[in-house]
Amino acid sequence: MPAIGGFDMGTGKAYPGNLTLYVTVTCVVAATGGLIFGYDIGISGGVTSMGPFLKKFFPSVYEKEALDKSTNQYCKFDSETLTLFTSSLYLAALAASLVASKVTRKFGRKLSMLVGGVLFCAGAIINGFAKAVWMLILGRILLGFGIGFANQSVPLYLSEMAPYKYRGALNIGFQLSITIGILVANILNYFFSKIKGGWGWRLSLGGAVVPALIITVGSLVLPDTPNSMIERGQHDEAKIKLIRIRGVDDVEEEFNDLVAASEASKLVEHPWRNLMQRKYRPHLTMAILIPFFQQLTGINVINFYAPVLFKTIGFHDDASLMSAVITGGVLVVATFVSIYGVDKWGRRFLFLEGGTQMIICQIIVAACIGVKFGVDGDPGNLPKWYAAVVVLFICIYVAGFAWSWGPLGWLVPSEIFPLEIRSAAQSVNVSVNMFFTFLIAQVFLNMLCHMKFGLFLFFAFFVFVMSLFIFFFLPETKGIPIEETSEIWKRHWFWSRYVGADSYNNSLEMAKENHPVKNV
Repeated sequence: MPAIGGFDMGTGKAYPGNLTLYVTVTCVVAATGGLIFGYDIGISGGVTSMGPFLKKFFPSVYEKEALDKSTNQYCKFDSETLTLFTSSLYLAALAASLVASKVTRKFGRKLSMLVGGVLFCAGAIINGFAKAVWMLILGRILLGFGIGFANQSVPLYLSEMAPYKYRGALNIGFQLSITIGILVANILNYFFSKIKGGWGWRLSLGGAVVPALIITVGSLVLPDTPNSMIERGQHDEAKIKLIRIRGVDDVEEEFNDLVAASEASKLVEHPWRNLMQRKYRPHLTMAILIPFFQQLTGINVINFYAPVLFKTIGFHDDASLMSAVITGGVLVVATFVSIYGVDKWGRRFLFLEGGTQMIICQIIVAACIGVKFGVDGDPGNLPKWYAAVVVLFICIYVAGFAWSWGPLGWLVPSEIFPLEIRSAAQSVNVSVNMFFTFLIAQVFLNMLCHMKFGLFLFFAFFVFVMSLFIFFFLPETKGIPIEETSEIWKRHWFWSRYVGADSYNNSLEMAKENHPVKNV
């Protein structure tokens, strides 16, 4: 019977394997690829609230913010050039992710990580030594290329390397690294902003070299995944590697299924065109809507512009940066809740609980800002208790995101794609994510100026819609081997009409018959 609301728990296959020290260390090292993404998110909002940085590169914004005290608080930072500085990176990441899919498939996941680290390092150096706006934009584009490659390969690497029972927790290491990068960036912004002479922003931007070097060096020492090795014809090495990472000798069934999936994928000459086939309709839908919804939670409003946002609601420079540090700390701590619970409570529970929590907090924050700022943006004197209430509910909102849409927005897409479309579908996932990250970053300050406190209600509405989508259309993937997740769509009340009962099995059986597995 089809699963109503997506509760079906899959195939019943259980591959033997342990959570070995080897695979744990490997996944921790690979997950550091998230540091570059997180550091950039955190650093961007901080430097765009530093007076010396604005004065040098965006003098009109500086004058509007620092000299014109009568300006409507909602509109003080509204500048297309300033938002272009932040958002240009994400268009570059979008373009890079399309190229990265071919690199990831043909040359392996770790090479894609290496390319991402090197490009990000180059962009960080250019930004640290920037003398003009064009250097900032060039640096941001290179950073974007780096993020496009890393975000394409790291989630796939983690999902393929992890034992299926622990795939959720290990994959969320990527999101944990993103949150740690955001927190570290917020802390550095706080201290670098105090440097006399006003050049602390150079350290903030140039400091991105450190996470770039971590993932660059890490990619050189990491092994490739058995899935990727099989995909490139290295069957003997792949089986030896699978035995090592699972910690048991009995890997025959899993190895045979990986080979069969790989051979089936080779029958697909055009994975991009293949994505449009009817049987991949649920995968394509998730690859588009999950990253789309993730950005419309409104989280990047907080991550990008937390210091600017807190200055807008009445905090002074130091207080706004410190508030961003607090929200960054909440992001890190709350991510551990997801790591603990994702393989115990399941993906759907975290999605739905986190969504409910975010909706409530966004409505309360909108009410708080609306009461004090009204529609004219003049708050008068803001009492400390008011600021504390706003920060408290923003932190509760951030916590809800950190154990739901934050990590699961990367985890779920990376674990549901069959091997034959995995790289292409992950590219779609990253591209949609980067496009809407770009869009939100580019239009947020303008939206804040025009929609005022209603902006939070705008995002609350979308969180409500996406929670309904998860409830009705996303099946549970907890505890299902990655090459068996295709089975869950056949039992789903809606997607079963698109995924034929024999569509996957036929291709796998053909692969097994036409390409017998060689025992090692």
